[in-house]
Amino acid sequence: MASRVPGAVVTPLLLEAAFAVATEAVLLCSAADQTILLANPAALDVLPGLRPGDQLHAVPLPELAAAATGGADSFRSEHQGRFLYGLRRPLDDDHYAWFLRDHTDEHERTAALEAERARAAFLADAGRRLSASLHLRRVRRTTVQLAAEHLADAAVIILPPDKRQSGWTRALPGHTIEEGSLGEHRLAEVPGLREVIDGFPPIPSRWLDAAQAPDWLFPAAFGPIGALLVTPLPGNAEPAGALILAKTGERATFSSEDEALARVFAGRAGAALAAATLYQEQVDTAAVLQADLLPPDLPETDGFELAGSYQAARETMQIGGDFYEVFGPSEASPDTVVALGDVCGTGPEAAVMTGKVRQTLRALRLVKAGPETMLRVLNQALTESGRRQRFVTLVIGSVTRAEHGRVRLELASGGHPPPLVLRADGTVEEVPASGTLIGVMPRTTVRPATVALAPGELCLLYSDGLTEARGGPAGAEQFGETRLRRALAECAGLPGAVTLERLRQLVSDWVHGGTSDDIAMLAIRAQTRPPLSLRGGGARNQSPYLITARTGDRRVRPRA
Repeated sequence: MASRVPGAVVTPLLLEAAFAVATEAVLLCSAADQTILLANPAALDVLPGLRPGDQLHAVPLPELAAAATGGADSFRSEHQGRFLYGLRRPLDDDHYAWFLRDHTDEHERTAALEAERARAAFLADAGRRLSASLHLRRVRRTTVQLAAEHLADAAVIILPPDKRQSGWTRALPGHTIEEGSLGEHRLAEVPGLREVIDGFPPIPSRWLDAAQAPDWLFPAAFGPIGALLVTPLPGNAEPAGALILAKTGERATFSSEDEALARVFAGRAGAALAAATLYQEQVDTAAVLQADLLPPDLPETDGFELAGSYQAARETMQIGGDFYEVFGPSEASPDTVVALGDVCGTGPEAAVMTGKVRQTLRALRLVKAGPETMLRVLNQALTESGRRQRFVTLVIGSVTRAEHGRVRLELASGGHPPPLVLRADGTVEEVPASGTLIGVMPRTTVRPATVALAPGELCLLYSDGLTEARGGPAGAEQFGETRLRRALAECAGLPGAVTLERLRQLVSDWVHGGTSDDIAMLAIRAQTRPPLSLRGGGARNQSPYLITARTGDRRVRPRA
């Protein structure tokens, strides 16, 4: 209930004047016939053409007419670009008023806030999805997919030219993502693309003539292009490519807000592409460098078989500190040289040292150096390098064929676990070759040994990662030499590759899938000769060596 000063007289003219200057739109209506009695200027501004005496059900605002007819107390309406809210208030038994409030500014602020939240949510999701992978092709496909879903009707990525060819990735509605390449000369056919690829600022969409887009950019089924936007994908000091966005329809446009959102998105996509490109380059470089450090392919040999096995300590790497190397016979050196070593430590640092050692051995092989000479020269090269080096343990052997199918090994060791010989009857012997560590002292001691293998017998070179693998019931016990000898004895008569696989599996079971050091193994096995069929029932071939072998002469002897 309104109040007034006692005795004061409020005339109708005064009330009408107050009604006229009210900033809120007000309609004074008759309750009897819903006729508009008064409409202040604010109401006439909201509803142009409205006049006192009009019936509410006939006003040019359908929501107000419906509310009056239905007896509602409020309504909401979007009228001629304005967002209106109406509220009905009774004045007395014969009159009531409609208060019309223009909420356009509030609605626009709310819409702008919601749009900003949507943009922020999109960019957050885009950043998460783009950073989820360093696979270059996957990042490109994710970029065009996100752009086509949220920024335009279609999207294309054009990569910078490489050998006069540019790769592209395209996403269209209702189609699978497409990929291909095009000649560098075609880039100038797309308005604004050449400038972006060359690192110049992008041209605003309103200045690009979408009708000039070449036919190869989007298929004819996509429809006429109404608006085109070319945005750079920033990379590391140079563009990672260009993002082309397209909208269909004659009235399609990219607003300033659309262009700003596209630039922010392109910045994140460009960073992801640059990171993926850098990662791919590093992977390719590492693969090239690693290829020369991987275990070599074993050559075909005559009279004996070779088998190798290597397992790096780190599952993510194929190389480490353990290695083996084989140099086949040549015109100048008819023997085959084998080497197996262990550089102190694991990982890339040990692998680099491994590469140096292997290269040195290759060079020494070219000058016809024997195993003992190789160890001495390698020790000299490492100790005189002027840098603190990791030490190396190494065993080198010269393998030659002998008479009656035998194989002769001349072995020299530099601080390495002694090789083991598996005889035909399952006996396991240790080769008495020994020496000091390589790369520690200026002068090294080498005590070589010679081994003779009968057909079917095997010599095993291995690194200490095999015997020092920890596991077992308690998880901390070493596999040990005893278990190795026992396991090797059970492989009598088996091919070299099968023997190494058996040993590798036993060690893997021992560590229960846990971590271990690098493990390298190399087996030299004299080929088994098939028995000769003789007259009178096919008696076994009685070679002089086999007769001697039965007398107990195992032909493992140290060299002076």
